[in-house]
Amino acid sequence: MLLVPKVNLKYLLILSVWVFVVVGTVYVFNFIVIYDPSVYVGGDRGARTSLIRDYLTSGQYNQLVDVANEMELDVDPMRERDFNEIVRDIETRVPFLPLDFWARQTLIGRKKMKPQCGKFPSIFELEINNDLWQTQRTSNGTYQLFGAYMDNRKSNANDQWYIRILGMIDRVDTHLPMFCQIWYDQQEKPVIVPLEEYHYIWIKSWGNAFDGQYQPYLLSCPIPWDHRHLVPVSVSLVEQQCATATNNLKVLYNRPLDNEKKMFAVCVKGLDFLYQDLSVRLIEWIELLGILGADKIYFYDLQIHPNMSKVLQYYRKLNKVEVTKLTLPAGKPNIPGLQHLFLTQKLYQKRQNEIIPYNDCLYKNMYKYQYITLLDIDEVIMPKGDILNWRELMEMISAKADHGSPLPFPSYNFRNVYFLDSHYHLDRTSPESRDIPEFLHMLQHTNRAAVYSAPNEHVKCIHRANRILTLHNHFAMSCLQGSCAAYEIDVEDAQLQHYRYDCVTTVQRKCHNMTEFYVSDKNIYKFKDDLIKRSLKTLYQLGFLKIRNDSTVSP
Repeated sequence: MLLVPKVNLKYLLILSVWVFVVVGTVYVFNFIVIYDPSVYVGGDRGARTSLIRDYLTSGQYNQLVDVANEMELDVDPMRERDFNEIVRDIETRVPFLPLDFWARQTLIGRKKMKPQCGKFPSIFELEINNDLWQTQRTSNGTYQLFGAYMDNRKSNANDQWYIRILGMIDRVDTHLPMFCQIWYDQQEKPVIVPLEEYHYIWIKSWGNAFDGQYQPYLLSCPIPWDHRHLVPVSVSLVEQQCATATNNLKVLYNRPLDNEKKMFAVCVKGLDFLYQDLSVRLIEWIELLGILGADKIYFYDLQIHPNMSKVLQYYRKLNKVEVTKLTLPAGKPNIPGLQHLFLTQKLYQKRQNEIIPYNDCLYKNMYKYQYITLLDIDEVIMPKGDILNWRELMEMISAKADHGSPLPFPSYNFRNVYFLDSHYHLDRTSPESRDIPEFLHMLQHTNRAAVYSAPNEHVKCIHRANRILTLHNHFAMSCLQGSCAAYEIDVEDAQLQHYRYDCVTTVQRKCHNMTEFYVSDKNIYKFKDDLIKRSLKTLYQLGFLKIRNDSTVSP
């Protein structure tokens, strides 16, 4: 027999009333807090904000229903842009598309320019590859075109002017007859001229020089004499002169507004540092080049670490650097990670692709600077002795090398010497080095290989911008107005300081001598105080400094 305990109804009633009172009190309390006019209107909004935040963090989303109007959205308020705004936005992303010209000449989908020969191609008909390249297929190879530039530098005895087209072709030694369709503002039909010359920017013996692999080229379209008073707007390359092209490149003509040239531009190849954060070393390097006299540094961005991108954007706002997005052409990978693997495994193709940003940088800046130099972010052209900057260095070198010649050397090359990681040396007891922060790499490495690299081996040059036709990483490939011979700088005057973990792979057999035998070289110390101050300021501004066992120091 089941026994049921006797329930005292009196106590049960008291318990029920007590629960009702407690629940009701909590509800009324919450109601008063939420709807209290002193909090709601002009009262303690901090308390109300704190309460809403508590609801959000504790997941009590049902409590937010009654206060939804007290919150606001934090989303992109961008409105739909009109046609002209979209055109301007695209031009900032893809500088070689002649979008403004096309927009002025064309209604969407309706071409106004209808010549009998050489129809102006619609932007929608161009074969754009990997965002930045334009493709033209021919009977003997495929052309991947990157940029076009107006070149009115003195080139030869005839003083011919050209449009230079930079790109890659999957042929070696190609001489296929092609035509340049040159478009000018206020003209309804193009000026059509034969392509005059292919400039191959590679040496076959270096490797990967065979048909089917894309090779770097500079193509020259002569500008007719009766059009020298006009600046071309765009150019297309075609095999049949009256064909409608699948490419149309905006012609860049970057002259300084005041027609005054600055001294030094530095060009840096496509950065591939997706998995390495070299932001601190990048800051030290940029600051040192600024001290030495670089007016601006031009970077090309393949894939980089977010912190390095943050550094470059910081300096871009200060107008000290310019960053251009870069992709690989044709079927080459541009997927993050996969691109990095490709560049590490396909070294010859990597080096051939590097030719493009180097020459793009030259042609964008040939009117704006007297000198162009190509450097990696682990290299510095270091003046020696009492010379404090590149301007003083070039004045001294020019007086020594050119002797007032009307046709000075086109390039001046600097011998390479390694400052390897294994050469690390910092005497903390020395007054001149004990205040150097441990994270400033170049200031920490003041021992170098006792032996320089061989002459013309891994050199870097300072080039005269008005004399160079095509550039390779280490030297000029072809020049204007005569010989392309470079003047070798005496190592007593300056050197190329190369900060690496190890020697480059091509000189591994010689690396033992460079690793084992080293000497002290503290030339960089003449910039030490200024370099430390500038680097620390930037690290602080970017929030990269951190007190040990504490939070980041923020500005």
